[in-house]
Amino acid sequence: MGGGLAFSCNCGTLRGEVSAQGIKGGTRVVCYCADCRANELYHGQPDPAPDPVDLFQLAPDSISISQGAAHLKALRFGPRGPLRWYASCCGTPLANTLAKPTLPFAGIRSDVFKDKSALGKIRAKAFLPVTGKQSRTKGGGVMAWGILSRMITSRLSGRWRETPFFATQTGKPVAEPELLSKDQRAKLSP
Repeated sequence: MGGGLAFSCNCGTLRGEVSAQGIKGGTRVVCYCADCRANELYHGQPDPAPDPVDLFQLAPDSISISQGAAHLKALRFGPRGPLRWYASCCGTPLANTLAKPTLPFAGIRSDVFKDKSALGKIRAKAFLPVTGKQSRTKGGGVMAWGILSRMITSRLSGRWRETPFFATQTGKPVAEPELLSKDQRAKLSP
């Protein structure tokens, strides 16, 4: 490893790195959505509310896992929701991806890095609660442009196939995602 930024689960069993290029091209966002909060609660993490979950959006090809890959597991809150990856050794939430590697997107939790300030400043705030109104997003254009430009670059270069979350040959997730029932998901709501 060299030039990137190391990350690990809470117990240190699962370790990896985001490449320097991934750090340079990523976008730091915070998310206030109910599912990001529920994901923290499901894994026994402290309730982030009223604060958001801090995420770093990047191309999956810039993420490598160097140790403990067998502990990488996934769950979904619904049949169409994103895959929410975690370390099964200690339950640390790690990242979110879309359900197919052909849509190359990852949002890795900033808390898995020792120094999350190395990820840069927060560029967008998603699902900001507004009293009596629908939530809104600040910096949505920056966030959307980052997602689209990284997806296009990954697709055109073929690097979308280089992901720790999906098997190269089959395109299937490296771990069969657990689908939470509606009752399980409801128990995670405030």
